[in-house]
Amino acid sequence: MKNILTPLALLACLGFITACEKAEDPFVPREVAPALVQIINATYQTDFATEPNVPSDSTAPLALKIRVLKLDKTNILDHTKGIDSIPVPNLNVKLLKRDGTALGEGTTDASGTLTLTKTWAELGLVPNYANPPLKYYKGQIIRLSWTGAIDGVAFTRFSSVSVR
Repeated sequence: MKNILTPLALLACLGFITACEKAEDPFVPREVAPALVQIINATYQTDFATEPNVPSDSTAPLALKIRVLKLDKTNILDHTKGIDSIPVPNLNVKLLKRDGTALGEGTTDASGTLTLTKTWAELGLVPNYANPPLKYYKGQIIRLSWTGAIDGVAFTRFSSVSVR
Protein backbone atom coordinates (compact mmCIF):
# COMPACT_ATOMS: atom_id res chain seq x y z
CA MET A 1 0.00 0.00 0.00
CA LYS A 2 2.88 2.33 0.80
CA ASN A 3 4.25 1.81 -2.69
CA ILE A 4 0.98 3.00 -4.26
CA LEU A 5 0.53 6.12 -2.09
CA THR A 6 3.85 7.70 -3.04
CA PRO A 7 3.25 7.68 -6.82
CA LEU A 8 -0.35 8.81 -6.29
CA ALA A 9 0.82 11.73 -4.12
CA LEU A 10 3.41 12.70 -6.75
CA LEU A 11 0.78 12.44 -9.48
CA ALA A 12 -1.62 14.64 -7.49
CA CYS A 13 1.13 17.25 -6.93
CA LEU A 14 1.96 17.21 -10.62
CA GLY A 15 -1.73 17.66 -11.43
CA PHE A 16 -1.98 20.70 -9.14
CA ILE A 17 1.14 22.28 -10.63
CA THR A 18 0.02 21.86 -14.23
CA ALA A 19 -3.50 23.06 -13.42
CA CYS A 20 -2.12 26.50 -12.49
CA GLU A 21 -2.03 27.75 -16.03
CA LYS A 22 -2.35 31.39 -16.98
CA ALA A 23 -5.82 31.97 -18.41
CA GLU A 24 -6.60 34.59 -21.01
CA ASP A 25 -8.33 37.73 -19.83
CA PRO A 26 -12.04 37.43 -20.69
CA PHE A 27 -12.45 41.20 -20.99
CA VAL A 28 -11.87 43.34 -24.05
CA PRO A 29 -8.28 44.61 -24.09
CA ARG A 30 -8.24 48.33 -23.43
CA GLU A 31 -5.68 50.99 -23.94
CA VAL A 32 -5.01 53.61 -21.30
CA ALA A 33 -6.88 56.82 -22.08
CA PRO A 34 -4.52 59.41 -23.54
CA ALA A 35 -6.49 62.29 -22.05
CA LEU A 36 -8.77 63.26 -19.22
CA VAL A 37 -11.99 64.83 -20.51
CA GLN A 38 -13.88 66.90 -17.95
CA ILE A 39 -17.53 67.69 -18.63
CA ILE A 40 -18.11 71.27 -17.50
CA ASN A 41 -21.48 72.21 -15.91
CA ALA A 42 -22.13 68.61 -14.88
CA THR A 43 -23.88 67.92 -11.61
CA TYR A 44 -21.67 68.58 -8.55
CA GLN A 45 -18.69 66.20 -8.39
CA THR A 46 -19.77 64.12 -11.39
CA ASP A 47 -17.67 65.93 -14.00
CA PHE A 48 -15.18 63.04 -13.92
CA ALA A 49 -17.79 60.30 -13.39
CA THR A 50 -18.37 57.46 -15.82
CA GLU A 51 -21.22 59.27 -17.52
CA PRO A 52 -21.74 62.78 -16.16
CA ASN A 53 -25.09 64.45 -16.66
CA VAL A 54 -25.59 68.14 -17.43
CA PRO A 55 -29.05 69.33 -16.36
CA SER A 56 -30.22 72.25 -18.52
CA ASP A 57 -33.21 74.53 -18.95
CA SER A 58 -35.48 73.78 -21.92
CA THR A 59 -36.15 77.45 -22.66
CA ALA A 60 -32.57 78.40 -23.53
CA PRO A 61 -29.98 77.15 -26.03
CA LEU A 62 -27.69 74.52 -24.64
CA ALA A 63 -23.96 75.24 -24.14
CA LEU A 64 -22.08 71.94 -24.13
CA LYS A 65 -18.61 72.47 -22.71
CA ILE A 66 -15.62 70.20 -22.08
CA ARG A 67 -12.02 70.59 -20.94
CA VAL A 68 -9.37 68.19 -22.24
CA LEU A 69 -6.31 67.56 -20.07
CA LYS A 70 -3.27 65.41 -20.74
CA LEU A 71 -1.73 63.75 -17.71
CA ASP A 72 2.03 64.19 -17.26
CA LYS A 73 3.11 61.25 -15.11
CA THR A 74 6.86 61.88 -15.05
CA ASN A 75 6.79 62.75 -11.32
CA ILE A 76 4.34 60.05 -10.30
CA LEU A 77 6.70 58.58 -7.70
CA ASP A 78 7.57 61.94 -6.13
CA HIS A 79 4.85 62.71 -3.58
CA THR A 80 5.86 66.38 -3.45
CA LYS A 81 5.13 66.90 -7.16
CA GLY A 82 2.62 64.27 -8.29
CA ILE A 83 0.81 64.14 -11.63
CA ASP A 84 0.33 67.30 -13.69
CA SER A 85 -2.81 68.00 -15.69
CA ILE A 86 -1.80 69.90 -18.82
CA PRO A 87 -4.48 71.49 -21.05
CA VAL A 88 -4.51 70.16 -24.63
CA PRO A 89 -4.81 73.05 -27.12
CA ASN A 90 -5.79 72.75 -30.81
CA LEU A 91 -7.37 69.31 -30.42
CA ASN A 92 -10.14 68.43 -32.86
CA VAL A 93 -13.12 66.93 -30.99
CA LYS A 94 -16.40 65.65 -32.43
CA LEU A 95 -19.73 65.61 -30.62
CA LEU A 96 -21.98 62.68 -31.51
CA LYS A 97 -25.23 61.21 -30.32
CA ARG A 98 -24.93 57.61 -29.19
CA ASP A 99 -26.58 56.42 -32.40
CA GLY A 100 -23.67 57.96 -34.36
CA THR A 101 -25.44 61.11 -35.54
CA ALA A 102 -22.91 63.96 -35.77
CA LEU A 103 -23.95 67.04 -33.81
CA GLY A 104 -20.88 69.21 -34.21
CA GLU A 105 -17.15 69.53 -34.23
CA GLY A 106 -14.70 71.99 -32.77
CA THR A 107 -11.14 72.67 -31.67
CA THR A 108 -10.00 73.23 -28.10
CA ASP A 109 -8.57 76.62 -27.19
CA ALA A 110 -5.33 77.38 -25.31
CA SER A 111 -6.89 76.34 -21.99
CA GLY A 112 -8.07 73.02 -23.44
CA THR A 113 -11.76 73.95 -23.41
CA LEU A 114 -14.33 73.56 -26.16
CA THR A 115 -17.86 74.95 -26.17
CA LEU A 116 -20.54 73.92 -28.65
CA THR A 117 -23.90 75.70 -28.54
CA LYS A 118 -26.90 73.70 -29.69
CA THR A 119 -30.67 74.04 -29.56
CA TRP A 120 -32.85 71.26 -28.22
CA ALA A 121 -34.28 70.77 -31.73
CA GLU A 122 -30.76 70.18 -33.10
CA LEU A 123 -30.36 67.44 -30.51
CA GLY A 124 -33.54 65.82 -31.84
CA LEU A 125 -35.68 66.48 -28.80
CA VAL A 126 -39.44 66.41 -29.28
CA PRO A 127 -41.96 67.88 -26.82
CA ASN A 128 -43.61 65.55 -24.32
CA TYR A 129 -46.78 67.61 -24.02
CA ALA A 130 -49.19 69.33 -26.38
CA ASN A 131 -49.85 72.23 -24.00
CA PRO A 132 -47.23 74.97 -24.75
CA PRO A 133 -47.16 76.61 -21.27
CA LEU A 134 -45.84 73.41 -19.72
CA LYS A 135 -42.15 72.62 -19.73
CA TYR A 136 -42.09 70.60 -22.93
CA TYR A 137 -39.09 68.43 -22.47
CA LYS A 138 -38.83 67.95 -18.70
CA GLY A 139 -37.15 64.69 -17.76
CA GLN A 140 -35.88 63.75 -21.21
CA ILE A 141 -32.25 62.65 -21.53
CA ILE A 142 -29.99 62.77 -24.57
CA ARG A 143 -26.89 60.58 -24.48
CA LEU A 144 -23.78 62.05 -26.09
CA SER A 145 -20.21 61.04 -26.85
CA TRP A 146 -17.15 63.22 -27.39
CA THR A 147 -14.48 61.67 -29.63
CA GLY A 148 -10.99 62.69 -30.67
CA ALA A 149 -7.42 61.46 -30.90
CA ILE A 150 -4.26 62.44 -29.03
CA ASP A 151 -0.84 61.20 -30.19
CA GLY A 152 -2.53 58.73 -32.52
CA VAL A 153 -4.63 57.18 -29.74
CA ALA A 154 -8.38 57.63 -30.14
CA PHE A 155 -10.59 58.36 -27.14
CA THR A 156 -14.32 58.57 -26.48
CA ARG A 157 -15.95 60.26 -23.49
CA PHE A 158 -19.61 59.64 -22.70
CA SER A 159 -21.95 62.20 -21.18
CA SER A 160 -25.62 63.05 -21.17
CA VAL A 161 -27.85 66.10 -21.12
CA SER A 162 -31.16 66.17 -19.27
CA VAL A 163 -33.94 68.72 -19.20
CA ARG A 164 -34.82 70.23 -15.83
